[in-house]
Amino acid sequence: MKRHYLFFTRNTLPQPRADLVQVANCANAAANLGYAAVLTYLKPQTTSPIDWLLPFRPQVPDAELIRFYNLHQKLKVAGLPVFNQSRNQLKWMHPSTIVSKYYFPFHIRPHVQIVHSRDWNFVKAAIHSSIPAIYEHHHHEDKQFEPEIVHHPLFQVAVTVANPVRESMIAHGMPPEKVIQLHNGFNQSFTVRQPDAAAQWRRQLLGNCSYLAVYSGGLNAFKGVDLLLDAAKHLPQVQFALAGGSEAQVQSYQQRSIDLGLQNVTFLGYVLHDQLASLLQAADVLLHPHRSGEEATFTSPLKFFDYLASGTPIVATEIPPLRSFQSAALVANWCAPDCPLALVNCIAQTLTLYPRQPEGYAHSIEFVRQFSWENRIQKILGYVDKAFQPQILA
Repeated sequence: MKRHYLFFTRNTLPQPRADLVQVANCANAAANLGYAAVLTYLKPQTTSPIDWLLPFRPQVPDAELIRFYNLHQKLKVAGLPVFNQSRNQLKWMHPSTIVSKYYFPFHIRPHVQIVHSRDWNFVKAAIHSSIPAIYEHHHHEDKQFEPEIVHHPLFQVAVTVANPVRESMIAHGMPPEKVIQLHNGFNQSFTVRQPDAAAQWRRQLLGNCSYLAVYSGGLNAFKGVDLLLDAAKHLPQVQFALAGGSEAQVQSYQQRSIDLGLQNVTFLGYVLHDQLASLLQAADVLLHPHRSGEEATFTSPLKFFDYLASGTPIVATEIPPLRSFQSAALVANWCAPDCPLALVNCIAQTLTLYPRQPEGYAHSIEFVRQFSWENRIQKILGYVDKAFQPQILA
């Protein structure tokens, strides 16, 4: 019987969220390494009786999921049917209860070698069902970790992306020897050059401007989107293209851009990952602004590694989790947070120092290879007891 390396998220897929991009890419990388990886998620509104009788049926992901997260050929997925959530929903109908009390012990456990999840309840269900577990925890939370779980021999390792979160986890009961810090990674397809698609982006976006500056990520204030709008006022020769954000966020920032009288800012909404790589390669400069504050202490932004993989020059804000990269001689310039003028000067300087190279700057591309999702999975599994290692497919 095949024993799967199971990745679980208590969300429906696909959705344009960084945490779900991270989960999907981890599972995809494990499959690329030859493990029997299955990405498992919730699937509401199902009417098929077979879905309820045999909920865990790994299969090839559909075309939408593949395009949304740029998945590769080896990954399998399994959508677990759940009832639509409502405010008056009975506890036994809650997705967490259905997954932990019904699906896991009866339908998932017999087929799984190890689980890997950001869902603490799912990790606990695995331990209670005698299945080893890997836990990902990326944000500060004021909760105490149960000693009977974190000290259990089946609890293999907890992974976080920033040392401040690691310290917080230890303060809340996580054994220091069981929690590691690893940066996020990038999908290796981002290093494949797409000159024709990149040229098409430039024709579509540049207009009368001389340079194309691209931002990819959430349209949140703490990510420094307002700083980009302020910078755009001072750099009329630069076309700013922002990829990402919900529909509501895009509409809100579009209106703010109109109110500011900006003619050189374009909001693209969520760009599917099979198109994002060429957009990053099309740019003259890639923008990584960020506000100071608590969020700046624990982020390990996915876009930073995607940016490096594109080989395009980067303008980045100096924040603690990225401090180690400032000494890496990357094709990048760094500026202080919260200062629009510093961002403006940094962009202008970068455009002068690092002219666009359609083939990308080789040093950045080579440097980032160590941060592939595949390398990250291998490092994590290095902390897993050999007796619990997932099997590699023949």
